[in-house]
Amino acid sequence: MDDFSGRNRSRQQQRVRKICEHADADLFFNALTDDGMLDKLESLLPEHRERLYTPTQTLSLFLAQALSEDRTCQHAVNEWSAARQVAGFSPISTSTAAYCCARQRLPTQLIRELVRHSGHELQQRAVRPWKWKGRCVKMVDGTTLSMPDTEENQAKYPQPKTQQPGVGFPLCRLVGILDLSTGGVIDVAFGACEGKGSGEQGLLRQLLDSCLNKGEVLLGDAFFPSYFLLWTLQLMGVDCLCEQMGGRGRSTDFRRGESLGTRDHLISYEKPKVKPDWLSQADYDTAPETLRVREFRCKAGKGNKGKTLVTTMCCPKRYKKGELKELYKQRWQIEINFRHIKTTLGMDVLSCKKHPRW
Repeated sequence: MDDFSGRNRSRQQQRVRKICEHADADLFFNALTDDGMLDKLESLLPEHRERLYTPTQTLSLFLAQALSEDRTCQHAVNEWSAARQVAGFSPISTSTAAYCCARQRLPTQLIRELVRHSGHELQQRAVRPWKWKGRCVKMVDGTTLSMPDTEENQAKYPQPKTQQPGVGFPLCRLVGILDLSTGGVIDVAFGACEGKGSGEQGLLRQLLDSCLNKGEVLLGDAFFPSYFLLWTLQLMGVDCLCEQMGGRGRSTDFRRGESLGTRDHLISYEKPKVKPDWLSQADYDTAPETLRVREFRCKAGKGNKGKTLVTTMCCPKRYKKGELKELYKQRWQIEINFRHIKTTLGMDVLSCKKHPRW
């Protein structure tokens, strides 16, 4: 988990962009049908007739289309038609009707399972030196995506209330869990930016069981270390290292609690008196009255006040303050969060005029 310099990050992004520029349907078709993916793919494919646009071929075209500068269906079909003729196959119609119908038949669960499978495959191949103290570290991050201003998109993903009707675009919120050692996306959850359960905390809870395992560590920003999430992670045997939820009703006084060093202490968080709407009464009653956590100050540089981090890794001998600071720094320095994935792959603005059928 060596640090990436700014130059290395730039080079990595340039390599990714170059791969995207040369990505085509054949490249994705070969990747989907190689030994590591074929068995999983075949187990997920729906019943279908052998036709020109099989689910595998359609998905390959769709992936290439999403990464192309020209994302029209016509361009995707034209490119494949030309590639077929170069390879010696018989000409096909360049009408987009069959391709569009085939895309609509693609099960979204198929795509999501392939994302999970590829992420877990990458994680399994991570060698021990890539891990932190022999532990797998996951990172949670969130972002938003814009999409065309159609009635259907507005109904599913309404624009923020701070924007006047007719002057904004539908927004989709994404929360994903990534493997820190490989940069692989383990899974994602998404929903509207407005309404009950639309926050990053609510979306993260959809991913906990499928993405986190006992003994792992979760890194997150200041949106995530709420009392009930920390408690849930403790029940799962997962440690957490996050920026403190400053400005959300919690402040730090290092004169309180059990001192572990300079601006480093153990403190007890008290259970909120008001039950969150999403939490059942039974779970609220089961939650302990206090949680023991560790808080410490992490300076970011000269003239910067830094930030307070909160963690459930409370033993100062096993988890030194400097080691935890360096681990949290990795979250930013390798820059694998969604903000960079979506901009590098050109996915910050979606081009489909209908919302996904998840």
